[in-house]
Parts: sequence; structure tokens; C-alpha cells
Amino acid sequence: MEKGQLVEFKLKGEPHLAIADRPEGKKNWVLIDQRGQAHTIHPRQVIYEIPKVTYDSFKDLEGFVAEATGYIDPDNLEVAWELLSELEESATPESLAQLLFSDTGAPLCYAAHRLLSDDKLYFKQKGDHYEPRPAAQVEELQMKMAREAAREREWEGFLTRTKAVLAGAEVTLEKSDRPRIEILERYALLGDESNQKAAAQDILGALGREQYPDTAFQLLVDLGLWDQHENLALRRRNIPTQFPEEIHQALQQALAKPITGVEDGSRLDLTHLKVYTVDDESTREIDDGLSYEHLSDGRQQLWIHIADPTYWLSPGDALDTEARKRCTTVYLPTGTIPMFPFELAAGPMSLVQGETRCALSFGVILDGAGAIETYCIQPSVVKPTYRLTYEDADEMIELGIEAEGELLAIAAQAKKRLAWRKSQGAISINMPESSIKVDGDTITIDVIESSTARDMVAEMMILAGEVAARYGEDHELPLPFRGQSQPELPPEEELMQLAGGWVRDSAIRRCMPRSEMGVNPIRHATLGLDRYSQVTSPIRRYTDLMSHFQLKAHLRGEALPFSHEEMSEMIMSVANAAYEAVQVERQTKKYWAAEYLRRCNEAHRGQTWSAVMVRWLREHERLGLIILEDLGLELVMRFDRSVALGDRITVRLDYADPRQDIIRLQEVLPLQAEASEVSVKAEAAPSA
Repeated sequence: MEKGQLVEFKLKGEPHLAIADRPEGKKNWVLIDQRGQAHTIHPRQVIYEIPKVTYDSFKDLEGFVAEATGYIDPDNLEVAWELLSELEESATPESLAQLLFSDTGAPLCYAAHRLLSDDKLYFKQKGDHYEPRPAAQVEELQMKMAREAAREREWEGFLTRTKAVLAGAEVTLEKSDRPRIEILERYALLGDESNQKAAAQDILGALGREQYPDTAFQLLVDLGLWDQHENLALRRRNIPTQFPEEIHQALQQALAKPITGVEDGSRLDLTHLKVYTVDDESTREIDDGLSYEHLSDGRQQLWIHIADPTYWLSPGDALDTEARKRCTTVYLPTGTIPMFPFELAAGPMSLVQGETRCALSFGVILDGAGAIETYCIQPSVVKPTYRLTYEDADEMIELGIEAEGELLAIAAQAKKRLAWRKSQGAISINMPESSIKVDGDTITIDVIESSTARDMVAEMMILAGEVAARYGEDHELPLPFRGQSQPELPPEEELMQLAGGWVRDSAIRRCMPRSEMGVNPIRHATLGLDRYSQVTSPIRRYTDLMSHFQLKAHLRGEALPFSHEEMSEMIMSVANAAYEAVQVERQTKKYWAAEYLRRCNEAHRGQTWSAVMVRWLREHERLGLIILEDLGLELVMRFDRSVALGDRITVRLDYADPRQDIIRLQEVLPLQAEASEVSVKAEAAPSA
């Protein structure tokens, strides 16, 4: 290298043009770049030495660069590549300058050097020369570059559209944006466990947002893709909320099918019976009804009619396959996700008042003690007489309306039946249950009170389950039998020392083992039954539907749809899916309970709630379980003082974050409660 020589060198990975000024030590040189800045470099940092030119001042570089830049046209390379490929010759900056410009002047050689060094398509550097790539390789690289360019356009388009939406413009995201939206969704749902966390953070960074899961969630909300109260538990478990298009045709065929069977004797005509359906007012899938019949021999026969969805489908068809995939109806505060399309589930499948419907009817005669004396199971046709709410039925029973003697008789039989089950070891646990409903911006929480009508319906459903299980056991049918091993309860004297009601029931509940399900009969300790199979909700639970398929096939004398092995595998699969659905229901309910408390506290700062301390979780840490009496909610609370089980306390909300599943409560002592009440009244006075 000589003083004044023009060279290109690499600094931090980028090429720079400079003039050699003077040697530095044995090998290094000091270079002056276009801005007059000095750089000490090693010769190996030099990329290219421009021949045939020397300069005295860095100020002269501006004109040189301007002249060279005028010749830098990448389109020229394709012509050179075609020619050199044909000649099987390599290129140097000097030979390329001669080929392209018919001149090897310094600015032209430098322009040729820049073309070759910047090229990623036609030439590949080998030492101080460049070899033309094979045509196949060039074609492959062109396709790759086209794909990369398309991705870059998609990326820029996505950012442009997203920013426009965030700015309030009427812009619709395109189909090509969906993969990036899904990346954000996974990050919002799974956080650090997302396998595309880095990609999501890149998107957030490009949009000027912090790179956290909660900011990904808020971005989706701001884009109008998610709701502020989006159900993440539902999304994490991939529970489908819509039915696929292919179900529509099967649905239309089912809806068009007329009810038959009485004519050929395949169904028992029970339309002469008075049938009561008793449910919550909001229930749309009505899958059970009750009748009472006084037989000619003086005996009393109960009829439990269960909706028969198997009339509308068969094992393995489209509707059945979709129901098996869903496995259960999911009940959320915001609405119901049905196992069958609502048009079918709440239509011809349901026992609708005044409409002729298919059913699987369980006829039962109890003995004097309440045990099953005789029973029968019959595919039937019924015509529900009354659509009652629990409140309606309670009022009719309480008033003892003589015109509805059948309902009174069913209630009396239910009491006898409960007494018999208790004599068999049944365990009653009466913990509060709350119903949370969300309608638009309104959240309501109601405590579901135990009542005669609710107990009556529950008892009849248990009775039908015992009948089905007994039939399955007698005929060695593989059914989804449900059981529960005997719990190890505290000694009687220890239980009696606990306050009655919720405290004692909570202690008993804590000891209850999980229920089991299998193809063989097993004792259900809590129910006090030696065998039991749920069959009363085939519109809403797939295991119940499986029982109906098996029972009806056997009653018709046909081969069973499911073998022992198939039933066992299906039970395991469906049970796992049902467990996931239950977890979604619980988590969603907890979310809206927290949101309800948060809103109450926001509207009435310092609002207090009456609660009962029912169980210690970690007594040494003063961490206990309380129940808010007015709401029936069980919540965890840490105490600042000693309290006893069964103590009634007053609490207020300290902090609630529904999204993080956090509810912090604080005990309010009597004097504090009085001051809080006065404060709330004072705040409310102006609006009054």
C-alpha cells in the first residue's frame, strides 16, 4: 500500500472508502475516510485496492464516488453473467469494467467491484475473482429472493394496516395477516411457553409496544380481534365454539326426520301420561321429564323420561362424531357452548311442552323402604304437559295443589328414596352453589338455594342412573359406570365438634375421593349405591349418550355399538375432554366472580360483605377458606388475627385482577364496618 492510494476497507462489517495516509507500526496503516476521520487498520481489513489512482486529500473522494455511482446498475450483471457463463470464465472488477464499460478507469473498476461484491445472485467470490453461478442455482436463488421480497412486502403491509387500525382508520386486515395474528394470540395465551415467543416480541417491538404477553393481549383487544374479557381458558384448551360447515347438512336432515315408532311397536306410547319438566328458567336443552302412574293393582309407578337424541343420529355419523369431539356442553357465565347444534338440542331432541317427543323412559316401582322393587326401560313417545321452573314446582308442592297430585306423589317418592339412600350410607354435602350470568355489561350472581323441587329432580335422576346400571349389570353390558370409593372421614366425635352446616360439610368434602369411571359396576359411596351410571343428560354429556346407544341396541336385540375395549377407550378419551371443559367452566366462573367484586368495589368504595370462615388451608400461615354468604362464593383469605371455624366476619375487597386470578380480601372490624357504611351512604347521597 502506498500513500494516497484509494482503498475500500471493512469497519464493523460495513465497507468504507478511504485514502492511505501513512504506515502505523510494522503492518498497520492510517486511512482517512470521506469525512476526514482517521482509521488505523490491518491490511487484512482491506477489501479492495482501487488501481491507477492516488489522492492527496479526502475531499477529492466526493467526485470519485459520484462518478463511480453513475455506473452502478445491477441490471448490467445479468448480461455479464450470461456471457461469462457461456465462456466459462470468472471475473475481476477490472475485467468486468472492460466487459461492461469498455474501459478500466479507476471509477469504472470501483463500480464493477461494487456490483460484484454486492451481488448475491449471479456471482460467487473465490479469492480475488468471481465465478458465475450455475443457471439452476441462479433460478433457485431468484425464487428464494422473490419469496423473501414477498414476505417483506407482507410484513410491511401488515405493519401499515395494523398501525392504521390502531389509529382508528377503517382498514380491514387481510388473510395474509392471519399467521402473525396467530403468533400474537399464542404469546398472549401461553406467554414464555409459546414456541413463537421471539416472533411475537418482534411484532410488538415493531409496533412500539412492550414485549410481554399482557401487551400482546391488549394489542389484540385494540385491534378489535379480542374482547377485553376474552376467555383465555377457553382458547387455551381449543374448545370449539362454532360448528363446522359439514354439520349443517346433517343437521338439516335430522330436523326433517318425522317422529315414528308407535305404529310398529318399537316405541311405547306414553303420551297419555302427565309429564312434568322442571328446570331453571334459562334452560333450553330440556332432557328429562317426570311422570307418576297409579297402576290397577294399586302400586305406584314412577316414570323418568330422558330425551332420546339417538333417534336423530347413529354411532359414527357426522353429528355423533362432532358430539364425541366436544364430549360435553360447556356452561359459561357468558353463554352455553352446546354439544349438539342448538336447533337440534333445544328443538326436536328436547322434551318441549306440548310437543310429541322421543324418549328413553325408565319405569320404576319402589318398595316400602324406597329401594327398587321392579323396573323397566322402554324407548317411548311422550308429550310433556308442563314446563315448570324450580320455583313453580316448589310453589305447587308447598301449596299441595290437589289437581297436581302426580307432582306431589313424585315429591313424596323422592323423599322416601333419599331416606333409603341415606340408610345405605349416602353422604349429603350441602355447600353453597352460585350461578353467575353475564349479559352485556351486567354481571349477576345468584345463590342456588336447595329446595324440594331441586331435591326431587336430583333424586329421580339418581334413580334413573341406578336403574340403567342395574340393567347393564344384569345383562353384562359395557356401560360408563361411575363410582366413588369410600371416603376416610374424620371420627364422628371430631366432626360433631365442628360447627354444623358449611364448616362440617367443608370438612367432609375435603375427604371425598375423586369419582371413577369404567366399564364394570362399582360402588358409589357418596350416593350410597352399589352400581350407578349417568344416563339423564344425553343431549349434554357424551358418556350419557354412549349409555343410550348401548341400552337401546340391547333392548332391540341388536349387536352393541361398542365392545368392552372400545367403551373403555372412549371413556378415557371423553373423560379427559370433559375434565378440560370443567376446568374452563371453573376458571371462567372465577374470572367473572373477580370482575364482579372489582366492579362493586369501584362503584362503592369500601363495600363490605358478610362471610363465614369454613376451613383452614394453612393454619400456621392463617390462610383460610371463607364463603361470602350473599354470593355463595368460596374465596381464599389471609387473616391478621386468630379466628375460629364458623366465625362470621365482615370483609372488603382490597384488590382484584380477574386476568391474573387475584382476589385479595381484608377483614373489616366492627368499628371499621360502621365507618365504611356511613361513607358509602354519604357518597350515595348526591345521586339520590
